[in-house]
Amino acid sequence: MIDIEQIRRQPEDFKDAIAAKGIPLNLEELLQIDEQRRTVSREVNRLREQRNRITELVATNPDNRHVYIAESKAVGQELAGREAELRTVESEYARLMGLVPSIPCDGTPAGVTDEDNLEIRRVGEPARRTFKQRDHIELATIHGMADFEGARQAAGSRAYALVGNGALLELAVLRFAFDRLLAKGFIPVLPPLLVNSAAMFGTGYFPLGEDNAYELERDKLFLTGTSEVGLVSMHMSQTLELADLPKRYIGISPCFRREAGAAGRDTKGLYRVHQFQKVEQVVFCENDPATSEKEHFLLLQNAEEILQALQLPYRVVAVCSGEMGLGQVRKHDIETWMPSRGAYCETHSCSSFHDFQARRLGIRYRDGRRKQFIHTLNNTAIASPRILIALLENHQNADGSINVPAALQQYLGGRALLEPV
Repeated sequence: MIDIEQIRRQPEDFKDAIAAKGIPLNLEELLQIDEQRRTVSREVNRLREQRNRITELVATNPDNRHVYIAESKAVGQELAGREAELRTVESEYARLMGLVPSIPCDGTPAGVTDEDNLEIRRVGEPARRTFKQRDHIELATIHGMADFEGARQAAGSRAYALVGNGALLELAVLRFAFDRLLAKGFIPVLPPLLVNSAAMFGTGYFPLGEDNAYELERDKLFLTGTSEVGLVSMHMSQTLELADLPKRYIGISPCFRREAGAAGRDTKGLYRVHQFQKVEQVVFCENDPATSEKEHFLLLQNAEEILQALQLPYRVVAVCSGEMGLGQVRKHDIETWMPSRGAYCETHSCSSFHDFQARRLGIRYRDGRRKQFIHTLNNTAIASPRILIALLENHQNADGSINVPAALQQYLGGRALLEPV
């Protein structure tokens, strides 16, 4: 949760953040509930102290025992009512507090949709080809890389299966990104894919993200949409040591998203699917905005280096406030050029949360004698199959063959070219 003391000190800043991020929350209602909670809590404490004093009198004044017992019952009845009221108020307080967003960092572009994102830079130039370019669906088909119809028979819309070189190419991309970050000292993690609601809430995916999560109702568990959830939550309720920071992890896992709100859009191909694989960077660092900012841009640089090694044109954008999540204070997206779409499309997302996730999950570190909430960050290293769209389309030749970037050749048996089958 956001620190309530900070909300009391900066109500206007939080009102601005609520409006900018489009959060369904009335801050005045929260502040009223907060005041009511404190008032009722004081009354509950007063009644508990009064009951305790009467209990002592019962033991020390046997002659008036019946009088004190009657008083104790009366106070107990009033206390029970107040405690029930406090539980109701605290439940509503917790619900509203769960909706309070982090305040975006200075310099965050104002805006509502991704069209309001601010372009920072472009790297690489889209190829100018004289031949008619194929889209990734046609390329995958003539290479026997994907089975769309068979997969949909088994799993419904947005399903796909990678076959042959398609499967090998995805594994090559994932392993390349994974190995590159291992070489930089990141700690590898295969995190849990099924998590409880505390993990989803703690990382900021609940509330407001329930529609996009697959739930196993019987077990009260959820399939994660990123390895970040299971990885960050593994440190729930822990206290780390300052000397061990920063902790840099690389998680790899299948990911699952309902794509709620995307009905009718991108139903064909590999762009918007329910199941995908992702290599995710996650960092825990000390509670210092300057340190957090430095780590943010290091994560962003890692992702850019991967795309450069894959010889893919891309651009970096600063994400506007309206496109930021509940807990994000700073966010950059990387959009990779996809010829068939005629656009740069999101393939990576780099986010800083400051202590938003740590407060929800109770993750602290010991700095001398005091404990502080940690700062968390994450960024995509690579996500497939979406990145396969860019790889196939940007590296195609007139005859339908596909050039393999040098960075991937060692993972594909040394092959520099993939031929149609």
